Amino acid sequence: MASILKFSQSAAKLSKNCNLNKALRKASSSAAEAKQVSLNIPPTKVTTLNNGIRVATEDWGSQTATVGIWIDAGSRYENAKNNGVAHFMEHMAFKGTGKRTQSQLELEIEDLGAQLNAYTSREQTVYYSKCLSKDVPKAVEILADIVQNAKLGEAEIERERGVILREMQEVESNLQEVVFDHLHSIAYQGTPLANTILGPTANIRSINSSDLRNYLDNHYKASRIVVSGAGGVSHEDLVKLAESNLGKLDNNYTDDFPKLNPCRFTGSEVRVRDDSLPLAHIALAVEGAGWSDPDTLTLMVASTLLGAWDRSQASAKQNATNLARVSAEEDLCHSFQSFNTCYKDTGLWGIYFVAEPLRISDMVFNIQEEFMRMCNSVTEGEVERAKALLTANTLLPLDTSTAVCEDIGRQLLCYGRRLPPHELIHRISCITARNVRDVMYKYLYDRCPAVAAVGPVEQLPDYNRIRSGMYWIRV
Repeated sequence: MASILKFSQSAAKLSKNCNLNKALRKASSSAAEAKQVSLNIPPTKVTTLNNGIRVATEDWGSQTATVGIWIDAGSRYENAKNNGVAHFMEHMAFKGTGKRTQSQLELEIEDLGAQLNAYTSREQTVYYSKCLSKDVPKAVEILADIVQNAKLGEAEIERERGVILREMQEVESNLQEVVFDHLHSIAYQGTPLANTILGPTANIRSINSSDLRNYLDNHYKASRIVVSGAGGVSHEDLVKLAESNLGKLDNNYTDDFPKLNPCRFTGSEVRVRDDSLPLAHIALAVEGAGWSDPDTLTLMVASTLLGAWDRSQASAKQNATNLARVSAEEDLCHSFQSFNTCYKDTGLWGIYFVAEPLRISDMVFNIQEEFMRMCNSVTEGEVERAKALLTANTLLPLDTSTAVCEDIGRQLLCYGRRLPPHELIHRISCITARNVRDVMYKYLYDRCPAVAAVGPVEQLPDYNRIRSGMYWIRV
């Protein structure tokens, strides 16, 4: 009887252990699945075609989708003679192909209820379409057609020449755009980054079909293209669509292989004095870091910490950044905003502000005081707030297929991969006040700034005085 009872107790204990092990395995499996879900839904899938085109998608099964073609080509790959050709080519892509006239192209897009758009930056040219998920094959076929088979007719070129010249007039009336073009022109003197995206008027008047065709043949190459899709788009289907519509693109160059030469930063200034304007528009910047530099995220945190402010906002007491409070309380400016503009191997980190003529000197003084404070005594509380704001500003816009599609395409061209959100959040969360102080000291302290000013700028301090404000003399 005792042996039977012992056996019964052993069996019960074994059964209990088995159940416990099953529960532990189930819990472990559930935890692993939960972690996988939280990190990788939806995943960014990337496939490289035989000709070098990269296809990347993020599919969350929605009824709409955005697909686009990202090309590693922009005004940085131009020279003084053809500056403006990349932007001109973007305009010409919608003016008809070998298969479609402009009106046929517009009707096809309208019949789908889709949107077709494009833009050119200093390092990238982008063509994309937002459509219903069932119309993705048609959208990809149209995008591939306009990228490969642009007609470049003389009549269309002449008509678009006038459109671009009018666009240039509109840009010239936007003083913020004017100031940043001047900032690039003196920060990167003698390099392609000094060129404007639209190009000079003389070039726009002289660009012809031969110039456009040469640019197309030497830059729209398979290894420099990313096909990106987000929303209701299947990765396998998009890979097949890219193969069938873009598989004939090659990597053969008629001219020399276009090289991305380093762009030298030069501390200097440009002033365009115009006393007829009511306010001065001024940008002050130092050389920042490129997209893949380890310091980039820290510089982004520092830029967020510097902040932005506009007179139309609430009272100064409700503004978190130090410079914003001072600007509001002492009425230093109408508005200011920090910026961190990144390129592949360099960048511009600084501040742009709009002020009345008599307040310029005080505003510059307070900006440089804040610069030095960030190099020496920024606090953990400020950095934590800036990190939270940067995380929100980075992730919150990614709630549409167009924003995600753009993020995928840009990151693949800049980093060579998509940075998943959880990795980005982790990198930002690891930044400390000590990191910010060290990086600010590295890029800001005792550095020669680039200064661009437009408007009634007589009261802007002399460059040597601005330069002397880039360090503290300690006694």
